[in-house]
Amino acid sequence: MNDIDAFDWSAPATLAPPRAAYVHVPFCRHRCGYCNFSVVAGRDDLADRFLDALEIELASMEQPKPVDTLFIGGGTPTHFDAPWLHGFLSLVCRWFDLKSEACEFTVEANPNDITLEKLDVLGSYGVNRISLGVQSFNESKLANLERSHSPKEAMLAIERGANVIGNVSIDLIFAVPDETPTSWLADLQTAVRQPIDHLSTYGLTIEKGTSFWNRKQRGLMSDVVEEDELRMYVDAIEHLTHADFTHYEVSNFARGGRQCQHNLAYWKGVGWYAAGPGAASFVDGKRQVNHRSPTTYMRRLLSGQSPIAESEQLSIEQLIRERIAFGLRMMAGIDLRDVGPVQAIESLLGTTLNRLQELGLLERCRSRLSLTRRGLLISDSVLTEILSPDVVIQ
Repeated sequence: MNDIDAFDWSAPATLAPPRAAYVHVPFCRHRCGYCNFSVVAGRDDLADRFLDALEIELASMEQPKPVDTLFIGGGTPTHFDAPWLHGFLSLVCRWFDLKSEACEFTVEANPNDITLEKLDVLGSYGVNRISLGVQSFNESKLANLERSHSPKEAMLAIERGANVIGNVSIDLIFAVPDETPTSWLADLQTAVRQPIDHLSTYGLTIEKGTSFWNRKQRGLMSDVVEEDELRMYVDAIEHLTHADFTHYEVSNFARGGRQCQHNLAYWKGVGWYAAGPGAASFVDGKRQVNHRSPTTYMRRLLSGQSPIAESEQLSIEQLIRERIAFGLRMMAGIDLRDVGPVQAIESLLGTTLNRLQELGLLERCRSRLSLTRRGLLISDSVLTEILSPDVVIQ
């Protein structure tokens, strides 16, 4: 028996200590119809209780963790006033230590929550990247998405963020009911005229548990036809790359080398700390997910209980499958040598990878794998087959 035959795929995966951290803030002024995140709206009275619970969770790490990227998401981290933001950032920065000048510190925000005072607070704590949930520059589309800001507010927030923070990312959603490829192209044209360095584009997904889902079940909302959604995605790639954005991940584009370093940690599968309701950490091969209910998360911590709702120790096989699948989301693909012993990977996934190559969905140059253009357009199916041995693309 050779070394490959003896490879124990079921053994627990191990990882180096993470260099990335995520903290989830669950508060919003209202819940949009498509939102399935861990969010609570209209409960600002819980703000201080949340900070108390978060402090307990962070203190369980026992000592501050040095990180290269820190991402504050939500919800809306900038929902509250400057004094609360001071308290929150002071707490987080006490436990996650960003020392290098090259570190990336991102905070998500909604356009109508951005004020110069809040931006000054963010800057004073070293925030050097702001991610704005713009979603659209079209008034009627924003109304359909139940967003509470206007196109003018979005553009003002971008301008202020660029002036104070300097590195602005925005999200845009496409394939919204009643949207056409022409109106989506107008959104893209407006976006590239803004002082932004990064743009994420997402096709609208209607998930169970959202008000959009309920409306769809009653026949009050319909999907955009698949051909139009595909065209919108292709148009985004073509228009943004023509405007000097690098398409570096399935849904993400960056100018001037400003790829999101934090998200690269996810796609490379190298581990990250996480705190807050619904937050999922990946430390030393173990994935742990906090309770999604913000109130349950707070109640558990404040009563001396663990906030963790799910815990899974990944095996070496699971880790390798995930690293390849999520690594393939990057346009540069993934070098199998960075994942594990290439011969061992070939014994595990060689048949699957060869079949995906024969279908024209993957291409390979020595040990590097990447999606083809055709594979990119059905990337979810390709990656699902790699993740699960029981799924086969027909």
